[in-house]
Amino acid sequence: MNFYNDNPALKFQLSHPLMQKIVTLKERNFADKDKYDYASRDFEDAIDNYEKILEIIGEICGEVIAPNAEEVDHTGPQVVNNRVVYAPGTQQNHEVLTQASLYGIGLPRQYGGLNFSMVPYVMAAEMVSRADAGFANIWGLQDCAETINEFADEDIKREFLPRVCEGQTCSMDLTEPDAGSDLQAVQLKATFNEKDGMWYLNGVKRFITNGDAHIKLVLARSEEGTTDGRGLSLFLVDNKHDDTVKVRRIENKLGIKGSPTCELVFSNTPAKLIGSRRLGLIKYVMSLMNSARLGVGAQSVGLSAAAYNEALKYAKERQQFGKAIIEFPSVFEMVSLIKAKLDASRALLYETTRFVDMYKAYEAIEKDRRLEPEEKAEYKEFQRLADAFTPLLKMFASEYANQNAFDCVQIHGGSGFMKDYACERLYRDARILTIYEGTSQLQVVAAIRHVTTGTYLQQIREYEKLPINPEFHSFRKRLMTMTNLYENSVSRVIETKNQEYIDFQARRLVEMAGHIIMGYLLILDGTRNDMFRKSAEVYINYGEVETRKHATFIKTFDMENIDIYKVV
Repeated sequence: MNFYNDNPALKFQLSHPLMQKIVTLKERNFADKDKYDYASRDFEDAIDNYEKILEIIGEICGEVIAPNAEEVDHTGPQVVNNRVVYAPGTQQNHEVLTQASLYGIGLPRQYGGLNFSMVPYVMAAEMVSRADAGFANIWGLQDCAETINEFADEDIKREFLPRVCEGQTCSMDLTEPDAGSDLQAVQLKATFNEKDGMWYLNGVKRFITNGDAHIKLVLARSEEGTTDGRGLSLFLVDNKHDDTVKVRRIENKLGIKGSPTCELVFSNTPAKLIGSRRLGLIKYVMSLMNSARLGVGAQSVGLSAAAYNEALKYAKERQQFGKAIIEFPSVFEMVSLIKAKLDASRALLYETTRFVDMYKAYEAIEKDRRLEPEEKAEYKEFQRLADAFTPLLKMFASEYANQNAFDCVQIHGGSGFMKDYACERLYRDARILTIYEGTSQLQVVAAIRHVTTGTYLQQIREYEKLPINPEFHSFRKRLMTMTNLYENSVSRVIETKNQEYIDFQARRLVEMAGHIIMGYLLILDGTRNDMFRKSAEVYINYGEVETRKHATFIKTFDMENIDIYKVV
């Protein structure tokens, strides 16, 4: 089985009209073609290269990672002499991907990468997640290399980025026992030694995914006497598996069991400063977290795809009362809604990724030359859209992955509660997705600013203007009605000028925006390919009900009654 070739929705995303500009910017008008014999010569050659690599990853996902998933879930990693030992299946997954040179594919060629844009990288992440969401955490942490490439000095980049391309693993060591979502509370101490010109780290980190990785990005307090984010810096630790970084334990988790979540003790651990002091949280980690949230979006879509495939297969095979259960309305409606949520969240995933691709490309170009006024304006616009869509993606995709895994188990009935079926593992793996890299509640906090400033409404109006097939005109009219409900609801909430009330209604407003945006993305995708027509209709039916529900709640709610929701 090949997870790329069996999913035409992935290949479809490579044909998006914006891809030519993304690739051309990423390749700097294909300037590398004379330096590297494997560099893309033109746009068509680049897409061909993307597809070849995606086919290789798709085959590894289907033939190696997915078959190993159950054994990895059962066995899990272990701590031996303060070091992590992966489950045998995890180790095989990692070795096969390393041998195929599939780490660091987005890094510049000068460091051993393939200089791919974010779109094919996110596709790879989706496929790996469909195969095993737990292993996706190990593979996906190569995102740390992008942070190194973006912010570290040239000496650090030359030393560490080729090692990522060779398959050395990464981790981002942020949270602590008393600093989970509130990273400003980080206390792990960084001390500079004047004698040898080195930084040294001391303290404890907790809930660190792939915590015994070779290359670690560590958030630490470098400024003595500080208590907030302005005293934090970002450091790189070359984990030589000596006694300076010890794995105290691996957490015993509900799901994603193949991914070692570690508690770590740093004891005079040598470290290198990334970028400038004091910017660790407010600049570098914020960039790293945005990348991680895009990764969780891909992980969520991949898990949703796995849940859909399992649900559809079982519903077609399972016979009850003389016919397959897929023929019962209560079941085929459930399966169709799983598919609609999958297609909607995937559409949002790749729209967000394209926005990120565009602004990251301009950001890289700006390091070499001044952007033209038109380029600068486009850079800022795509950066704004990426900032707005990333929390929307992370929230919706992770929530839908949970709902789809839940419904997949329900379709399996009693069998779905047994470990004989993969849906039981998917259900457990999905639960973390709405929690790590920022809970759904924190995504609302990030997204509400784009509700109140009009970013979402402005982009919805842009989608409204785009040409669509005549068969979707009635859908657009319904989306326009939903947009009016959304706009009126936003005005109703904002005009109170009561911050507590705005926060109380924030999730409803963010969800309304998301339903409308995904509805438009599906009819736009459906205009280019008929395979999305059914999901567009099913999703708009679903989103319309949810939007009206939220609008009615906001319209009829007396904000003086907000106290009834407060727990005494």
